[in-house]
Amino acid sequence: MMNVCLQCGLYRADKLIDPSGPFAICPECGYRHRFLQLPLLIVSGASGTGKTTVCHALMGQLPSVVLLDADILWRSEFNTPANDHQDFFETWLRMCKNISQSGRPVVLFGAGVGEPDNLEPRVERRYFSAIEYLALVCDEEALADRLKQRPAWRGTHGSDYIEAHQKYNHWFKTHSAGTPSIQLVDTTEATVESSAQQVTEWITERLKRLVALPPNQLENT
Repeated sequence: MMNVCLQCGLYRADKLIDPSGPFAICPECGYRHRFLQLPLLIVSGASGTGKTTVCHALMGQLPSVVLLDADILWRSEFNTPANDHQDFFETWLRMCKNISQSGRPVVLFGAGVGEPDNLEPRVERRYFSAIEYLALVCDEEALADRLKQRPAWRGTHGSDYIEAHQKYNHWFKTHSAGTPSIQLVDTTEATVESSAQQVTEWITERLKRLVALPPNQLENT
């Protein structure tokens, strides 16, 4: 656990970061812990745009990264809109930070993680060299059709649910040019293979630009 100081034993998530190492510096005793400060790659989008489908298509295909779906940690206790679901996002950043110490950046798939305001202000954000964002989008009719075709148990057939995710889909389109920017991939007419290829190309470009990986790893990405 990187948040526990190896010298004084205290738990502090808010360590000071010295990029020259990089080092995570304990605010209590000043111990300097060397760590890997890798980027975090986010693949997001409204429900129905293809996140889970693309994630499954890429499983086992990208040996230089670790692919994870944010939904696997969701529990009712994380449903705290009063504080913008802070614990959920901090937990995921802490998880990704520790996984990346293996030398492989994380690509995290999920809806809420695609909003920069949900990640950038968090305490655990400091441990990443960068967070890069990509969102899958589609037109409103296609999104509604996809949500209606899902099994009833998923609860996506209602008009309120569909309208909410159409608005969320529109949000990504209108906020893609913000800071930080969000790369868009339109899945309206795209096949699963085409969408997965576009996401793969985005991941590969980010890795080459942000991470000093061995050439053989990049070739296999």
